[in-house]
Amino acid sequence: MIEVNLDVMMAKRRMSLNELSDRVGITIANLSILKNNKAKAIRFSTLDAICRELKCTPGDILEYREEN
Repeated sequence: MIEVNLDVMMAKRRMSLNELSDRVGITIANLSILKNNKAKAIRFSTLDAICRELKCTPGDILEYREEN
């Protein structure tokens, strides 16, 4: 299972969902879906924009965990 740690990275950077949405040009609703692990997929361009604004790598946001 892939877990999205977007909320963790946003907290570390002290960035709100509204601010990230404005910076990357993605709706708050879509970022919220991603942040809450409800997304089925993510575009590389979206991941690139998020990483650029949060100054992190994809591995900081996406984490693989084995399902129990």
